[in-house]
Amino acid sequence: MKKFFTTLVILLLSTNFTVADDLWDNYGDTNVYDQKNVTDEEFEKALESKKRKKRNKNIPKGNESHQSNETEFLKETKEELPILCLSTELILKNKIIPVGHYQIIGEKKDNKIAIKLYQAHFLIGEIPAVETKDDFNKETVTFVDILPHEDGQIKIIYGSIDFNAYAIVDIAQQQ
Repeated sequence: MKKFFTTLVILLLSTNFTVADDLWDNYGDTNVYDQKNVTDEEFEKALESKKRKKRNKNIPKGNESHQSNETEFLKETKEELPILCLSTELILKNKIIPVGHYQIIGEKKDNKIAIKLYQAHFLIGEIPAVETKDDFNKETVTFVDILPHEDGQIKIIYGSIDFNAYAIVDIAQQQ
């Protein structure tokens, strides 16, 4: 009886290992989503290709980039709009501009300068401005900022590739 029990246990254990071994071997060959296996070389090649495309994305087209065409390249590049954070309400043509964050676009039409305040795609206000050569000691090309002016007023400064400007705006009186 001992021999029979021992033989039965050995037989059961050997078949279980065989079944488990077959399952493990088949696991790597089949894929639930029917995707093919990728070798390390293929993966590295695809990763390097993606990195190369990302590096080459911002390079100007053509053989060389000369200083004469750098300005055109900068103008064609989609730029992020500067954001102005108003911490107090402003008065603009009898309209109150509320506290908030605004994307700023400077516009020059018919020798008139305007600083436009947007929230999402809605124009909230348009401030007439004065063009200047002063860069207000800013390190970036595109900027917007608020400077103190006289009592009850602030000075909004704006700079872009095309022009620099400023506007004096009245502060709404807090009551």
